[in-house]
Amino acid sequence: MIETVTKPSIGALLDPEALVVFRIPRYQREYTWRYKDWENIFDDVMYNPLGYFLGSIIVIDHGHNPETGITELEVIDGQQRLTTISILLTAFYHKLSEHKAEFIDDEDVLNTYLNLKNRLVLKGKKGLTRVVPQVQSDNLGDYRSLLSEFAGLEEKKPRPKNAGLRKIYRAYRYFSDRIDEAVSGEDDAVTACLELLKKMNSAIIVQISVSSHSDAYVLFESFNNRGTPLTAVDLIKNSLLANLKVQDESELDAYFDQWQYMLELLGDDYKTQERFFRQSYDAFRRAVNMPFVEGEARYPLGAVATKSNLLSIYEAQVKRDPSATLDWLVENAKVYSKIIQTDDEDDGELEDALFDLSNVQGVPSYLLLLNLMKRQGELEIGKPELVEVCELLTRFFVRRNLTDMPPTRDLTRLFIRIIEEADDEGLKGANLVEGIRSKLMAVSASDSVFEERLRGPIYESNPDTTRFILATLAKPSVTKEMKGLWERYKSGTYVWTIEHVFPQGRNIPDSWVEMIAGGNRARAEELQSKYVHTLGNLTLTGYNSTLGNLSFEEKKSRKDKSGNSVGYLNGLNINVGIADHDAWTVEDIATRTDDMVPSVLEKFAL
Repeated sequence: MIETVTKPSIGALLDPEALVVFRIPRYQREYTWRYKDWENIFDDVMYNPLGYFLGSIIVIDHGHNPETGITELEVIDGQQRLTTISILLTAFYHKLSEHKAEFIDDEDVLNTYLNLKNRLVLKGKKGLTRVVPQVQSDNLGDYRSLLSEFAGLEEKKPRPKNAGLRKIYRAYRYFSDRIDEAVSGEDDAVTACLELLKKMNSAIIVQISVSSHSDAYVLFESFNNRGTPLTAVDLIKNSLLANLKVQDESELDAYFDQWQYMLELLGDDYKTQERFFRQSYDAFRRAVNMPFVEGEARYPLGAVATKSNLLSIYEAQVKRDPSATLDWLVENAKVYSKIIQTDDEDDGELEDALFDLSNVQGVPSYLLLLNLMKRQGELEIGKPELVEVCELLTRFFVRRNLTDMPPTRDLTRLFIRIIEEADDEGLKGANLVEGIRSKLMAVSASDSVFEERLRGPIYESNPDTTRFILATLAKPSVTKEMKGLWERYKSGTYVWTIEHVFPQGRNIPDSWVEMIAGGNRARAEELQSKYVHTLGNLTLTGYNSTLGNLSFEEKKSRKDKSGNSVGYLNGLNINVGIADHDAWTVEDIATRTDDMVPSVLEKFAL
């Protein structure tokens, strides 16, 4: 995994005689360090002894190019630090340039000055900088212009428009001002500047060389550097763009635009993006592995995609055919966007079925849906079959989430197995739907186990699934005038929330102690522990933070500031059996549970 680990000083890392370039991949993050980071790195060096540790960088060594004589190191982590160090050295170079006449005859100082230039610009390679930032947000243009102005880069570069307002020039001005402050008042500005430069050149960087992006990612998981490490998705992108064979910059830009389009389909949430990459592999495991199979290994890229092997899976595909891999990912993302509903297309029944599946935490099954929806023609299924599959999966997850059968760790392999067994059996159309049903039934809890969980402390077992069950039962009574059962306020709080009729708090109000246990607080607490989280004691009411500990009568008739009923007279059918009571007892809770359980068993039968 790790090829070499060295701990050179800055002076050795940026050896003026070495033809080594630190190239930052084209579409890494832009230069983002700011005032506090610049202050930290300057103070770390200037106010500590020689040889201060400045952190680590991770690079991929692409080897020596015999045609150019240059060794290129791809910077996987540490670009912010390297760029900042080179800007600081540029400030030192320009400060010495202002006093050049004072040391022109001093051979030692002159050599230090010339070497400083060659730490920034490769010796004998006109116009080639040692650190090559990426182009995003004018980073490369600003950097080359800065070195052209202040560090003797022979290929003159005009300052880009508004460069002075961006971070590279702002960092330079910060370091220039700090150096001025440090040497002001000194009798010999050159000597003072050289002393500071000596500290800078003596500072230590640990350089870790790895062979691949996936190896770099494993290191990210082991330790955190200053700055923000790249994600797995970033590294897949960098690997893909680095392996594409392009004729010119515009062609590379077109590929990058294609990548960005894919991410737009997936939305901004990183967890969703990473899950898409894992589930794309899992959904098409056989086909993806086919070109790599040698000997007896059926899945050489991995049995399932995990956080630790995700990069190696995609690096293998990218090295084999980067363009085809990108096309495949984009096509998958178009389908996935429908599943996660980031597209604007209204699919009616299918959209509603997918919405329910999302609300019941059915995300692990998205890999099955990705396979089915992408292969609709081949599998002879349309929207009606997809709706039926989504409804099956929703019922499956309600049962699974309450019984833990099958356990969470087995879900990915379950859905992969369903895909591959259905293919082996040649299932298509209605037969495919029934095949999926039978395979889900084979691993699900029995009705008796499901019923046992429904009669127990269901809210304690899984509050989200409990809310889904209550919302499903209440859905037929929702009118157009009401807010939807899954709507939220801007704060993120649901408009309709789960309400414990008999309060769940530790300090049971006196009115409830009297109603439930005839004034016996110990008995009330005992009954609370047994009944409070059961189905018969749960309902949906309008959100109101003060509702919980009110008396039963106050809860029933409670209204919000606008005069809308938020208590048990709110119009939902599941509250009818509560609102017609004048009191609430454990017998009422047990009776309501008995009434509700058969409806739930029927709604979520496989």
